[in-house]
Amino acid sequence: RIFTAKYLDIWSAMGWIDNAAVLMSSFIGSLLLAIIVEKSKKCLDFSVTLFLIHIILCSIYGGFPSTWDWWIVHILGMIMMVVLGEYFCSKKEMSDIPLLVL
Repeated sequence: RIFTAKYLDIWSAMGWIDNAAVLMSSFIGSLLLAIIVEKSKKCLDFSVTLFLIHIILCSIYGGFPSTWDWWIVHILGMIMMVVLGEYFCSKKEMSDIPLLVL
């Protein structure tokens, strides 16, 4: 269900279950950006690269996504991943460096 646009529908309650899964994966991706990337300047690049890889995999699996619902949900997810990823990375960058106390 993750590589096809058939189930993403912003106008039905059942479609919002899959939409919520996409948005939740973007939130988890933003947390992983803070852990793996650690630099807020690189979050945009990593998020867009992941989005493009997802488009390629979706195109291979079920054809190029042609519904507006798919594009709306995934663009919102990518924006959420970039903004939250930069926020979490900047919080991590700005945290105090623990010093050795003797």
